[in-house]
Amino acid sequence: MANEVLRVEIARGVAWATIDHPPDHVVDGALLGAVASHFDALEADPDVRVAVFRSADPDFFLMHGDVRGILRMPAPTIPVTVPNPATALLQRIHTSPLLTIAMVDGIARGGGAELLVALDLRYSSTRTVLGQPEVAMGILPGAGGTARLPRLLGRARALEVILTGRDVDAAEARDLGWLDVVVEPDALEPTVTRVAERIASMPAESIAAVKRVVEASLAGLDAALVTESDAFARLVAGGGHRERMERFLAAGGQTRAAERGSIEPLLDAMNAAMG
Repeated sequence: MANEVLRVEIARGVAWATIDHPPDHVVDGALLGAVASHFDALEADPDVRVAVFRSADPDFFLMHGDVRGILRMPAPTIPVTVPNPATALLQRIHTSPLLTIAMVDGIARGGGAELLVALDLRYSSTRTVLGQPEVAMGILPGAGGTARLPRLLGRARALEVILTGRDVDAAEARDLGWLDVVVEPDALEPTVTRVAERIASMPAESIAAVKRVVEASLAGLDAALVTESDAFARLVAGGGHRERMERFLAAGGQTRAAERGSIEPLLDAMNAAMG
């Protein structure tokens, strides 16, 4: 299976989903639509047990959510009572009977980092950088990140990384629990292949049952996701994000040149709205 945004190859029970979304490699409707479409097919394939998400981009797993797209969002006119479409898709992937693995060799911020936390396991290279810069834009991680990160990092650490918006390198992310395994770049694919193929050799029913029971032990997320989606919608409706996002774009945000480096100059530009 292939399209211009996501390419999927299946071997030995493992679906290798390669994200290829130039030029900016952002999380947008085209990417989410491709993921949803492919996931329908993968869940229907009785030979697939594991799905690995990886990137064709040498610098980014995913840049972040499409800021221009968020600026075009209309203000909601009714209260939000269900998760937004991006959140619902990531929750569907999270609760899928398939075991999902992130194979990260580069930067994943914003929506890209939210995709990671929706997956079951996160393997990365030492090159990986994670971050959630949304609060500086006047919003919050609104595709499950605000609700899921406390489950991985704990309350205080989740608050710190979300509210500062700072970059977190691979070693620290592993120590925090944001990443599960960190290896040198040339060892990443062999490591993930070994783990994915081993799990894919297990019975599909057992994999699905383990996921259901583990998730049941952590009950309470659904309400948090609705609360998060409502908060995101209210922030967009309030309009406080607009100046910050415009400053982000004016400072070079959502360009490869600016985002290959540290997020700090962009955070400074967005935070200048406070002055």
